[in-house]
Amino acid sequence: MSNSQPLYTRDNCRFSCPLQWGLTIFWRQPEPDDLWFQELAAATEPDGIRLLKHQFPEPSISQFAISTQPHVSQLLVVQRVKGRLQHLVRQRLPKAFHGNYAIRSVGHVTRECIEAYVADQLGHHQMADVRIQARFARYQIERSEVDLSQSQRTSHGMYWYNLHVVLVHRERWMEVRGDVLQRVHNMVLRACEAKGYRLSRGGILADHVHLVLGCPIAAAPDEVLLGLLNNLAFAQGMRPVYQFGGFVGTVGEYTTNAW
Repeated sequence: MSNSQPLYTRDNCRFSCPLQWGLTIFWRQPEPDDLWFQELAAATEPDGIRLLKHQFPEPSISQFAISTQPHVSQLLVVQRVKGRLQHLVRQRLPKAFHGNYAIRSVGHVTRECIEAYVADQLGHHQMADVRIQARFARYQIERSEVDLSQSQRTSHGMYWYNLHVVLVHRERWMEVRGDVLQRVHNMVLRACEAKGYRLSRGGILADHVHLVLGCPIAAAPDEVLLGLLNNLAFAQGMRPVYQFGGFVGTVGEYTTNAW
């Protein structure tokens, strides 16, 4: 983007965002119970972090099922849950946790299912004119070298952070011009590369776009969408082509049924 003011901001956009995560943290010594859970849940709620469940798969390992608001990054989830829990147990355990952690995105269906769904978007949205259908085929994105099943790492932890994004044209305007579709295609690739998003699939349709991508741990989901929306607006003459909002959902190797 240039120095122009962004068209899409947190103030003027609303997102549909089923965002769910599994967080694992490691105690320095076995923890006898989780009587602190309700107090911890109350402490993280103002941060936009809702604790859904907790379990001890082993006495010194805590696993949390979590949902979040779109402004909350994976990194913030780790920091707030560990930090607020450390505060609750500080008197008996001044240094309760090891530094390492694992956090993963989960969804109602698996990442593999979502990628297959996006890859088949032209089958779901057939154009009446076979020439237009063939044109759209040129602008679909499939990057087999990007494997979102693989974990990413920080200095202390490992993470899987994968999103399914859907951006829809305002008033469902149908765009079929080849030059515009090319600009959309190119901007999606450029924006993802610039931001460090690991784009695996992209479905570019006449009135909406589907993307499946892996994100850096510090990027909030709404930050990802706003960046894409503003870059796509820039590619189309700084016009608000897309709705002021969109869909963003977490996907991963496991579903919420695993909880």
